[in-house]
Amino acid sequence: MNKSAYARAGVDIAAGQQATELMKESVRTTYGPEVLAGLGAFGGLYDVGKLKTMHAPVLVASTDGVGTKTKVASQLGQWGTVGQDIVNHCINDILVQGARPLFFLDYVASAQLNPEEIAMIVHGITIACREAGCALLGGETAEMPGVYQPGEFDLVGTIVGVVERDEIIDSSKIEPGDVILGLPSTGLHTNGYSLARQVLNDFDWKMPHPGLGCSIGEALLAVHRSYLPPVQKLREARIDIRGLAHITGGGIIDNLPRILPANLGAIIQRGIWPELPIFDLIQRQGNIPPEEMFHVFNMGLGMLVVVSPDQVSSAQTILPDEVYVVGEIVGGGTGVAIT
Repeated sequence: MNKSAYARAGVDIAAGQQATELMKESVRTTYGPEVLAGLGAFGGLYDVGKLKTMHAPVLVASTDGVGTKTKVASQLGQWGTVGQDIVNHCINDILVQGARPLFFLDYVASAQLNPEEIAMIVHGITIACREAGCALLGGETAEMPGVYQPGEFDLVGTIVGVVERDEIIDSSKIEPGDVILGLPSTGLHTNGYSLARQVLNDFDWKMPHPGLGCSIGEALLAVHRSYLPPVQKLREARIDIRGLAHITGGGIIDNLPRILPANLGAIIQRGIWPELPIFDLIQRQGNIPPEEMFHVFNMGLGMLVVVSPDQVSSAQTILPDEVYVVGEIVGGGTGVAIT
């Protein structure tokens, strides 16, 4: 059968339709009764009537991507985990202000659509959405030859959540002497992959690697952790969370100062939490200074929680073996010091 002119130009409409058919049942598993229109509609419809039970609901929104972690997925031919990554990354970004997710939208683009690969990516998105009680309300699957290189793809997500106005975590109560708790990461999450790919390029990513307990590929594709469950446990127990910092691009060095009031700094004490062997491998193989490692990677801490000293013990009881006392807030506006 002759190809259409559009297909000869590099865009296969039939492939897009096939991808939609493959993903639609998975997407619908994220719907609750509040979803009035989703996949296939020009715009998703979400009934916010239940927000009427809130005193002063505030919507919180964020958009992000998984960066060049997509290249790792392409190289290894493993597509499902990056879908979970983008949802959990966005959940964590709105979580730092106290919001819980309502709905999510995705954007997947490539030079040439492979329906099965796209469906696997979206299936990963639906797994994370279901775990968070978040609807995958809509999205876009784009075929863009000439914009993306053959065999590569881009993945972006947008999330909308809600928080009571008087429950917003705005960091205004942070003061000198407050304690910084660290929640462990599962690996690189979604940042630092350009550097990691460069320094690890000479290794076989599929073979088990001594010291990692898995292959390099498995370590690099470890799913970005969602911190919604542990943070919810702390809030339900009335722990006064004074600040939350999601450790993404820029590492601890850049992200922790984003929540600090003027004239305050932080000291992080290294050696208290497990930094994960993948970071040591990257540092040794690339001969990277420690300060740069903490400026690029999360170094084993995906979320930092600031609390008053008198609530540390309670937080540790609520999250046993899951939270580390990693530092403190200091006066003087000194930025972040790693000791």
